[in-house]
Amino acid sequence: MVGYAFMGAAHSQAWRTVNRVFDLPLHVRMTAVCGRDEASVAAAAERLGWDEHTTDWRSLVSRADIDLIDVCTPGDSHAEIAIAALAAGKHVLCEKPLANTIAEAREMAAAAVRAEANGVRSMCGFNYRRVPAVTLMRRMVADGRIGEIRHIRAAYLQDWITDPQFPLVWRLQKDKAGSGALGDIGAHIIDLTQFVTGQHITGVTALTETFVKERPLPQASSGLSAAAGDGNGGTPATGPVTVDDAALFLARLNGGAIATYEATRFATGRKNGLRVEINGSRGSVAFDFERMNELEFYDATEPSDEQGFTRILVTEPDHPYLSAWWPPGHGIGYEHAFTHQARDLVEAIAAGSGPTPSFADALQVQLVLDAVIRSAERGSGWTDVEPILAEVAA
Repeated sequence: MVGYAFMGAAHSQAWRTVNRVFDLPLHVRMTAVCGRDEASVAAAAERLGWDEHTTDWRSLVSRADIDLIDVCTPGDSHAEIAIAALAAGKHVLCEKPLANTIAEAREMAAAAVRAEANGVRSMCGFNYRRVPAVTLMRRMVADGRIGEIRHIRAAYLQDWITDPQFPLVWRLQKDKAGSGALGDIGAHIIDLTQFVTGQHITGVTALTETFVKERPLPQASSGLSAAAGDGNGGTPATGPVTVDDAALFLARLNGGAIATYEATRFATGRKNGLRVEINGSRGSVAFDFERMNELEFYDATEPSDEQGFTRILVTEPDHPYLSAWWPPGHGIGYEHAFTHQARDLVEAIAAGSGPTPSFADALQVQLVLDAVIRSAERGSGWTDVEPILAEVAA
């Protein structure tokens, strides 16, 4: 694994757990973790359960005893690491968004297609797909329970940078993160809604906003938390915020649905408020991550005097993934989605099949992000999503 902060910790928990929960055809050994700082990565290896540590990711790619590279770094290094790993015959799990630019994402998707011809697998880490309630939501939509899809309503709301004195961490710098709330959390609801509905976004009209345009430089940074200051108690120097704080857009999908999306890190009071609602001709279904073990379902075919949203508690053994966990009614948490992600990837590698979401799937999300940015730059003009090239989609 390359990277060991927030996502690295979540992925490590999954790798530690997956063989202890699921009966898998392959056994995961956590061989080595990589980071830039020797002391910090050594401590992370001990804390997270890795056998070894290194400061050189290239050494991991070249090792014969390593089969899979898990990329948990900021987006500016995804392409270089993933492409090198695939070329070396390593399976790759890469965190979202796939890359910082369309060009990089296309290169990664093309590299994945070449590698797949040699039996090398790759997957992008959109973990919310693996929340059991979301997977059940997809199944219900595919089974026609809500009929023809008409409306999609998606929002991902956080508030961790509302304080203007919060420092200029890497997620607020375009050269490292690619974009702000749009790519960081907006990518999740784009992928989630496309996954659930089976439809792709074809065009958007968008706006973005940066509310705080200058922030103190960090004294130390660890992703979602950091300290500002010059280290000596003086007034910290500042730097420009080069990404969006919020992004909103309307969209059309190729199956005829229309949609609204909102992604912001300035929704005061919202910590991780991800909500998706799908309205169809026969009913509706809604998911709220703050109640992640529940699904709301409205069946419009029921008698009018019996209609109303039903709360489905998604904890039964016949619900997706849950036969491996606890008795009915005993909920699971955020980290379990990563364990399910690891399970699906290991099973796909063992079966010689292509795991999803593929790099091509992640490229499609990246193309939507790019269309949103282009629309916002053009005064919210309608902007078509670029197509995936045939050689990548093959």
